[in-house]
Amino acid sequence: MNNKKILFFDIDGTLLTPHPFTVPESTKLALKKAHENGHLLFINTGRTKAMMPEEISELHFDGYVYGCGTHIYMDNKLLFFRTVPNLLCKETVDLLRKCKIEAMFESNTAILYDGASPAQSEFGARMRKEIPMTDITKFNREDACTYSYDKFLARMLPDSDVEKFRKFCNDHYTVFDHEDGIWEVTQKGTSKATGMEFLLDRFSIPKENCYAFGDSPNDLPMLKAAGISVAMGNAYGGIEKDCTWQTSAVDKDGIYHALEHLNLI
Repeated sequence: MNNKKILFFDIDGTLLTPHPFTVPESTKLALKKAHENGHLLFINTGRTKAMMPEEISELHFDGYVYGCGTHIYMDNKLLFFRTVPNLLCKETVDLLRKCKIEAMFESNTAILYDGASPAQSEFGARMRKEIPMTDITKFNREDACTYSYDKFLARMLPDSDVEKFRKFCNDHYTVFDHEDGIWEVTQKGTSKATGMEFLLDRFSIPKENCYAFGDSPNDLPMLKAAGISVAMGNAYGGIEKDCTWQTSAVDKDGIYHALEHLNLI
């Protein structure tokens, strides 16, 4: 029996505190101790690689599951990837325009937006100032016919045709509603759970030796598929009901308490 333990961590609200977005010192210490104890440590995030915060990149992890399972790395080697086909990307952008819904598209290497979208908000303008983005309407012919993304964030506005776009997403994507009109739209067939299961299979690690830590509804596939699941004290959406245990909040030494409670450190 393989007794190696493998630990999967969400980023926002799990390792990173709310603004000003820092990693607590107790979390850094807990991760260091867990690694010294021989456990494998992985980030498992909805963020794509292009959206990785510097605070996380500075920590030591054995690998990363990005974009809700769309890209998997270990020791800086790409083990798996899956992206949205170009034709579906174009169809989605066209419908977003018709439905007057604002969106930010996340790929492994860049963040994209639609400069021709009729849906514009102060939120989107602020995001474009804070995050370097590429306007898909500026692509040359070749790039326009080949670009892709892994997932996207959609923001509903007062005059958005939400019902029409929801029907389209139900056919082609998986939607996580983060409330306040924000949808996280991911690929069907990939999730934080499929990324985790890919690595369990690769290392022949049994499910009971798999631990997952998260705080939001898009963590549920990962949390439900893990042998041991931990909801942060700041978790929302009722996800703690589907978890093995709930620790304290991220800024209240939640990760340290959890790893200590589970005898991982």
